[in-house]
Amino acid sequence: MIERYSRPAMAALWTLENKFRAWLEVELAVCEAWAAQGAIPARDMAEIRARAGFDLERILEIEERTRHDVIAFLSAVEEKVGPASRFIHLGCTSSDIVDTANGLLLTRAGRMIAEGLERLLDVLRDLAMEHKGRLCMGRTHGVHAEPTSFGLKLAGFYAEFLRHAGRWERAVESVRVGKISGAVGTYAHLSPEIEARACRILGLEPDPVSTQIVQRDRYAEYFSSLALMAGGVERLALELRHLQRTEVLEVEEGFAGGQKGSSAMPHKKNPISAENLCGLCRLMRGNCLAAMENMALWHERDISHSSVERVIMPDSTLLMDYMLDRLAGLLGRLRVLPENMDRNLMASHGLFYSQRVLMALLETGLPRQRAYEMVQAVAMRCWDQGASFPDAVRADPEISSRLGAGVLDEVFDPGFYLKYEQHIFERVFGAKGR
Repeated sequence: MIERYSRPAMAALWTLENKFRAWLEVELAVCEAWAAQGAIPARDMAEIRARAGFDLERILEIEERTRHDVIAFLSAVEEKVGPASRFIHLGCTSSDIVDTANGLLLTRAGRMIAEGLERLLDVLRDLAMEHKGRLCMGRTHGVHAEPTSFGLKLAGFYAEFLRHAGRWERAVESVRVGKISGAVGTYAHLSPEIEARACRILGLEPDPVSTQIVQRDRYAEYFSSLALMAGGVERLALELRHLQRTEVLEVEEGFAGGQKGSSAMPHKKNPISAENLCGLCRLMRGNCLAAMENMALWHERDISHSSVERVIMPDSTLLMDYMLDRLAGLLGRLRVLPENMDRNLMASHGLFYSQRVLMALLETGLPRQRAYEMVQAVAMRCWDQGASFPDAVRADPEISSRLGAGVLDEVFDPGFYLKYEQHIFERVFGAKGR
């Protein structure tokens, strides 16, 4: 099924034209800072404000000759502005403009991703509340362990994505910086006051110390946070894939009218959204590694990072925006199958009660290893014969003589496994845990 990307704003953010618009924002902010100090006459500043612009095709035409995108951009702007353009780019180097514009674009992309996280958290919270108390089998190593609830599963994912949201907020703040400090960061041809004023206009913080560039540990943190977020998406998507296996079938992705699952097998309904999401996580991790490789540059700067960032900045932010949107949609259309959860609970013949029986025997004063051997012997026999574990325990003379019918009734109460569910919900959701 072709999934249509429903959030075009992120795609629009990374168009070539919008990149140049961000550059122009920075150039104009620097001009305003100079004008505030009296370095640009009011009449010329008015001309710059009124006329500053560019034609994208003209930039590309000039770049064919100059082989330098910033010079091509400045030349195209100069053609629009006229004589007052002599004040544009005053004291700046190319990276002053590019890196400060990166701060703008990455911050704006970050806010969109934060909105996607909020939507996903809303869906997860609603699902967790809806399925609170819905017993299902918990599995370790892919094998039946003890019961949990489907609501608790979802609460765990909600708590994780809250952590992702916190990390993301910090990472976006880390890249919300600009630098207008010249060729090697010494302010040789302008001043920290110019930088501070320009950054304030743009809603950025000045980088406390820069070289020709903003240092790329900031970007590495940003892309690392995206990779961790992708890992959370993958963990949830992988769980849904396992739960949709035919032998389990506790949940199922929504299947639209007219949708097809296989070109050969008409019966197929596959977890394609969850599988797609798991695949996209591999790209996110690769882009994170590329961002970390960009940290070590020659001296005050080389250009090896630039080509990488032209790919990973739009790709990673677009991918994450898409992934969060698609995951929220998947969960919103998720089909939950309680009858199969009930079936699967007893598919291992009630063996999940084994620890309850063990604990009850220990309370009678029986040594742990002896109690363990007694319960294990009954459990293995039930597994081999496909017999009911609760029935076999009740029929075992050594165990039943120690515990009695009343105790065994308590031991085999499935509600026991959810006695602290409300407590966990309150820790995760606060008052909303009710």
